[in-house]
Amino acid sequence: MEKEIVQSPFKRLMGFASRHKGKYVASVLLAVAGVAGGLLPYVGVSQIVIHLLKGVETDARFCLMWCGASGIGLIVKTVCMNWSTALSHKATFSVIAEVRTQLARKLLHIPMGYILETPSGQFKNVIVEKTDSLETPLAHVLPEMTSNLLIPLGILLYMFILDWRMALVSLITIPLGFIFYGMMMRDYPEKYAEVLKAGAHMSGTMVEYINGIEVIKAFNQSAKSYAKFTDSVKTNVDVVLNWIHATQTYSSISQGVWPAVLLGILPTGCLFYMDGSLGGGEFITIAILSLGISTPILSAMMYTDDIAKIAAVVGEVGQVLDLPELSRPREKKKLGNHDIMLEHVHFSYGKEEVLHDVNLHILGGQVTALVGPSGGGKSTIAKLIASFWDVSKGQVTIGGIDVRDVPLEQMMDELAYVSQDNYLFNDTIRNNIRMGKQGATDAQVEEVAKASGCHDFIMKLEHGYETVAGGAGGHLSGGERQRIAIARAMLKDADIIIFDEATAYTDPENEAVVQEAVSRLIKDKTLLVIAHRLSTITDADKIVVIEHGRVLAEGRHEALLVGCDRYRRMFTAHMEVNDSCVMAGRDKDD
Repeated sequence: MEKEIVQSPFKRLMGFASRHKGKYVASVLLAVAGVAGGLLPYVGVSQIVIHLLKGVETDARFCLMWCGASGIGLIVKTVCMNWSTALSHKATFSVIAEVRTQLARKLLHIPMGYILETPSGQFKNVIVEKTDSLETPLAHVLPEMTSNLLIPLGILLYMFILDWRMALVSLITIPLGFIFYGMMMRDYPEKYAEVLKAGAHMSGTMVEYINGIEVIKAFNQSAKSYAKFTDSVKTNVDVVLNWIHATQTYSSISQGVWPAVLLGILPTGCLFYMDGSLGGGEFITIAILSLGISTPILSAMMYTDDIAKIAAVVGEVGQVLDLPELSRPREKKKLGNHDIMLEHVHFSYGKEEVLHDVNLHILGGQVTALVGPSGGGKSTIAKLIASFWDVSKGQVTIGGIDVRDVPLEQMMDELAYVSQDNYLFNDTIRNNIRMGKQGATDAQVEEVAKASGCHDFIMKLEHGYETVAGGAGGHLSGGERQRIAIARAMLKDADIIIFDEATAYTDPENEAVVQEAVSRLIKDKTLLVIAHRLSTITDADKIVVIEHGRVLAEGRHEALLVGCDRYRRMFTAHMEVNDSCVMAGRDKDD
């Protein structure tokens, strides 16, 4: 698997936004223009006040000119700010869509086994909530924080023009406020990252709780008694409260100090006015203007949380984008046949090796069954063949070509994988079957449904083929979902088919229907089947006994009954269970 170069969060964020750089630049320039327009009313009021207090004969045209300029300034501010916000949001929502597309595309290239082993709530949290939270830093922080910081700078510049001494006095509270703000920001990103992490863990646990609600209710549990859920909620509360406790005092002081600019302006201005070095008009104007310094700074500081979470959010998105991918070429390979070979295969989940020097030959066009105790490595072998994972050592070949040298897209075309937990989308039955072959006609869908024994029960549903299967196929029984999955695989018409406990939920009444459907599906195909119902694979061309990650024995059913004690005991136990079930059914009928 290839390892991608890890980027810093801010560099990655800029990379996300780079394609829309023009819109962001235009947004900032419009925000600056809006700031300039917003300063005109301040200038207009000050000029009129100074004019009146100097005792100069009132000039209506002078007042009207500055009133008009102030009105134009407000219009410019409103238009430019709205235009700036519209541009930044248009760019940002395009960026968010592209990030989600990148994440979805990434999932197609990382090991499928990793996806199956990762809680769905974790991916959902990153793709939905975390990606969505990029909206504020991208759409608001850049243009709005820029404008909020430019406003006090513009006011200060004008104050320096009026009286440089008073302008300096107005600055006294700003550095004092930033001292307390700096004290608040000590370890702020790390603390806020803990808040986000606790929230993400709680969100993932909630998804798990909802998914498992049927089990929780069945065993008379509750949210309170479900320890994992309650612990995550309590941890989230504790982390948030600790974060607030560590930052609230300094935040309150800084927000109280910044607006206190008049504490320096009024006494100093009175002294300068009394000694004649400051005019009354300038004094009043500077006092009014000084009130406009702190409000934009406080508004800019409101984005502190958003700035702090940029690294955490982009970091989590980056963790998914930086996951090692299955290393595959792009050029398709011509497979000589569909013989599958495992040669000296070792495989580990983390540090624990689960397959140990496995050698196995699966002939093309034949049925090979893997049997053995649970946890022995049967499903792992199937997933390695399907390229869900890459082997740790050794190789898996199809038609003499290492699967690592075959593009993933080609592998998916060559192979159909039907598992025990067959996922159906919250879409119509027809479209769920059509997933096997995009563009298939309604007639083709119904033809494979009939061949797989689905048609009769589908037609009994309220809306037939247009019935919505529900989330994960929740509106259907396990056996019905399996038959839909088999129909989907039949429609795909792949040359290699893997059945991983694919008939586990099939009731005895429908087992014959499913077996007949499977026999149609595998005609002239290479079939690898994993089954606990040993009675269903007695006619297989080869049966391989897997135990503790090794091939214990292989051969036909009759030969294994004679030559493999482990297989004989498994088959005998299976038949005894079957006989007991049959007898229990007869007793019930009697």
